[in-house]
Amino acid sequence: MARPPPLGELPPDYTPPARSAAPQILTGSLKAPLWLRAYFQGLLFTLGCGIQRHCGKVLFLGLLALGALALGLRVAIIETDLEQLWVEVGSRVSQELHYTKEKLGEEAAYTSQMLIQTPRQEGENILTPEALGLHLQAALAASKVQVSLYGKSWDLNKICYKSGVPLIENGMIERAPNVAQELSGGCHGFSHKFMHWQEELLLGGMARDPQGQLLRAEALQSTFLLMSPRQLYEHFRGDYQTHDISWSEEQAGTVLQAWQRRFVQLAQEALPQNTSQQVHAFSSTTLDDILHAFSEVSAARVVGGYLLMLAYACVTMLRWDCAQSQGAVGLAGVLLVALAVASGLGLCALFGIAFNAATTQVLPFLALGIGVDDVFLLAHAFTEAPPGTPLQERMGECLQRTGTSVTLTSINNMVAFFMAALVPIPALRAFSLQAAIVVGCNFAAVMLVFPAILSLDLHRRHCQRLDVLCCFSSPCSARVIQILPQELADRAVPMGIAHLTATVQAFAHCEASSQHVVTILPPQTHLVPPPSDPLGSELFSPGGSTRDLLGQEEVTRQKAACKSLSCARWNLAHFARHQFAPLLLQSHAKVFVLVLFGSLLGLSLYGATLVQDGLALTDVVPQGTKEHDFLSVQLRYFSLYEVALVTQGGFDYAHSQRALFDLHQRFSSLKAVLPPPATQAPRTWLHYYRNWLQGIQAAFDQDWVSGRITRHSYRNGSEDGALAYKLLIQTGDAQEPLDFSQLTTRKLVDEEGLIPPELFYVGLTVWVSSDPLGLAASQANFYPPPPEWLHDKYDTTGENLRIPAAQPLEFAQFPFLLRGLQKTADFVEAIEGARAACAEAGRAGVRAYPSGSPFLFWEQYLGLRRCFLLAVCILLVCTFLVCALLLLNPWTAGLIVLVLAMMTVELFGIMGFLGIKLSAIPVVILVASVGIGVEFTVHVALGFLTTPGSRNLRAARALEHTFAPVTDGAVSTLLGLLMLAGSNFDFIVRYFFMVLTVLTLLGLLHGLALLPVLLSILGPPPEVIQLYKESPEVLSPPAPLAGELRWGVSPTLPQSFARVTTSMTVALHPPPLPGAYNHPASDEPTWSPAATPAASGCRNLTSRGPCPTME
Repeated sequence: MARPPPLGELPPDYTPPARSAAPQILTGSLKAPLWLRAYFQGLLFTLGCGIQRHCGKVLFLGLLALGALALGLRVAIIETDLEQLWVEVGSRVSQELHYTKEKLGEEAAYTSQMLIQTPRQEGENILTPEALGLHLQAALAASKVQVSLYGKSWDLNKICYKSGVPLIENGMIERAPNVAQELSGGCHGFSHKFMHWQEELLLGGMARDPQGQLLRAEALQSTFLLMSPRQLYEHFRGDYQTHDISWSEEQAGTVLQAWQRRFVQLAQEALPQNTSQQVHAFSSTTLDDILHAFSEVSAARVVGGYLLMLAYACVTMLRWDCAQSQGAVGLAGVLLVALAVASGLGLCALFGIAFNAATTQVLPFLALGIGVDDVFLLAHAFTEAPPGTPLQERMGECLQRTGTSVTLTSINNMVAFFMAALVPIPALRAFSLQAAIVVGCNFAAVMLVFPAILSLDLHRRHCQRLDVLCCFSSPCSARVIQILPQELADRAVPMGIAHLTATVQAFAHCEASSQHVVTILPPQTHLVPPPSDPLGSELFSPGGSTRDLLGQEEVTRQKAACKSLSCARWNLAHFARHQFAPLLLQSHAKVFVLVLFGSLLGLSLYGATLVQDGLALTDVVPQGTKEHDFLSVQLRYFSLYEVALVTQGGFDYAHSQRALFDLHQRFSSLKAVLPPPATQAPRTWLHYYRNWLQGIQAAFDQDWVSGRITRHSYRNGSEDGALAYKLLIQTGDAQEPLDFSQLTTRKLVDEEGLIPPELFYVGLTVWVSSDPLGLAASQANFYPPPPEWLHDKYDTTGENLRIPAAQPLEFAQFPFLLRGLQKTADFVEAIEGARAACAEAGRAGVRAYPSGSPFLFWEQYLGLRRCFLLAVCILLVCTFLVCALLLLNPWTAGLIVLVLAMMTVELFGIMGFLGIKLSAIPVVILVASVGIGVEFTVHVALGFLTTPGSRNLRAARALEHTFAPVTDGAVSTLLGLLMLAGSNFDFIVRYFFMVLTVLTLLGLLHGLALLPVLLSILGPPPEVIQLYKESPEVLSPPAPLAGELRWGVSPTLPQSFARVTTSMTVALHPPPLPGAYNHPASDEPTWSPAATPAASGCRNLTSRGPCPTME
């Protein structure tokens, strides 16, 4: 229902109109926007009245539904797989990863365990026999790890990817006085041709002399390769060692994880603390353990955060006046929001949305802070209902006034999080969807269940029960009276912008003996001039309600009572009305605010240029841990990444050899690719395959020249010559597969270095079967794999001459090493170069793509900023449409969107000054900031829009009514975020706590400072204009009857407000029915339609809600 106009803006003879569900417009026809909003508010009014009538049933059914949804948490799944969390959904990387897994399976070829040794004194040379001996000691200790599981002992020999690790005797180290010289150029294995580890894989922080000779290094690295779980399972499946333990792939994974954890522990403890060296160890299981710990819910922080919120809500809503106190409402509201968050997350689990670290670490606190905002708003509005509202319509009137704001903020929050789901990172998409669903559950709980709680509390208040301890009755029931002035006589008061307002200043106290409240007015009758009004007599309206009465028994205590009056009634609304709004809306203050926020915007634009892209593992792992030390050392000294250039099916490999060589050459020329030594051939299967063919061709030529191989016999030739003989006679024709005349007319590799297409797949079968070391070194991973074929030089049947051709390849890869990737810009440059090389090959008919961790986790940065700008722009447009639709005022919606855009830019700029890098997580927060910012702006804008008067007056009134709930909402959000500051992960503190805290503070400043100033300057005209009934003279009232008030006016009445103080004593017993009404927590008295009949000259004393003390 519409609130009657305040007394301070009406003449004493104004008669309020009858109550109506729609806003009352006194200027003519009803505008369409107001009619639509009135219709929506009418629906909210009906909803509130219905909830109040059936509050018990609504509360029971609401809690039952929310509790049932919360049970969905039992089926929640926490995702910790990095690929599932960070690979863009539907992107080319996702499609490429799917293709790789489709051809090769889910598991990687091996898992790496790494040891990095560095000197304790930074900068010292590690290339000494002593340091190398310590490294060997740590490596040997780690390699001897054994774990006992399933009744078996598992050591490195059983789970290693290769046959074992070649061990170096100490004597060899002692005979190497110059370690730098020995390690210069890298190391070779027992196969000098295929096993070569370059310097960059072994040493970090190298320094060279002017001739390029290695002088010193600061880090030394060793790597252990283990089988994957699937390989370990296949290796021991059917083996006598596992036949009695029901061997499975899951058990194989458990064995590997246990061995890796023990490996890291022993490696880190291998060297005593008093040595000059330190060893850092890491394994893939270590990273999985970090992610699991990162995703665990901290019960202590969750409970602590919610208890802190409960305490704040209870303390801020408690009052000395039991009838005005809402401490129990605050407690119930926070618990209801907590249940709504749990139900929202349970609903997400039922929908199959996987949880992740952002869900468990951040969302419970963020959702609590956002959800409690609306609880504060409804609770504040419920205590400020217009006088004369029937008890059965209290909840309907509350929802009618605040439901629009709650609906608007909730819809904008949901739209914001749904827009944030445009970020194609699975972890952040899941977080955004979960946040949107949780906000929806919060909205349903606040709009449906919380009004039932308010209705029950209203019953408690009118039954005069204590707050919180509602089983006990209040010791006394104070009644507050509204004294309405009668018409003045014999004076004509000019009716301009200032009107005569008559109020009563009184004091009340409770008599313990009779439990009556006695209201005492001072004995003198005089006029009090109004205080100075900074807003030009527009805002000031003298308080005349007896709600803020101060108990006092003796005249000698009046001065002390008056002193405590201002402190007792001080609250945020009082501060906003009498201090903040008058100061903010002065001309010089407006200029200062505009200059301040303009400077902040300009500074933020500069800060935006400082924001760098990226998110490294060192940002996620807690600082001070051994894992963080390893990752920091690895990033500093060994920023190497194994990648592969994958060629797909769909083209003819045999006829595309030149394009494949060109692709390899183009890829090898990239700045980030580690080139092979000049003395070593490229490590690709096509080069190894061609070189092998050239080698057996040379052997055949020698055997042919020497006569050991003839047209009809190869038995006297070498093994390689015999293989070449069998390949040279192949035609590739299924009808006539052999042609002996080709022995001298063709070569296995032509002059251009290409393999004859008809021999390509036949020769591939022979190479794969005859050169296992070359195949393993090439890491080709052919699919489909070529068939097995056994060469027998002494076979005389001729069947061994028929060689099956391999099937056309659908998958093969060239391995590469990327180096020097320190910053995100380095990764982006390498990715763009690799993609350009693949695109160039695609134009030549070769389908290829790069594969590896840089492409999985860093390719998102190629389009991250574009995606961010697109999401923010779409969201701002959606916010404008939603605000324009619900506010039905595009002008106001435009100002709101302007402020939200400024908040987003300023938050982005502050991130640059704080050193927070841009990744998918800050992008989600930046996008969501638009929706969260609506919480701080729409209430002020709606209050301004629906208030009559000048722009200054409307901005001040909007601040008066929204300052308290908006501030409480901001504080509640900060309290919810405070628990994030205690996280063990610096990533949570920096990327969530700091960013969201800055967002909340920006929202509070923009909503309560910048937006009111903009509205007071550029705000739209009022929707409601009230015309007052003016009279050339004011008739004097009839003689008062016994017990009534006599109103008088001084002959020297000023042309302004006047406060009339008179004297009377009234004793009231508690009313027999619980229908009394509580005066709103405001200093301005209001007219009551029920207390002012339109056609009656008498004025009734209206009893209102219990108020034993002051506010």
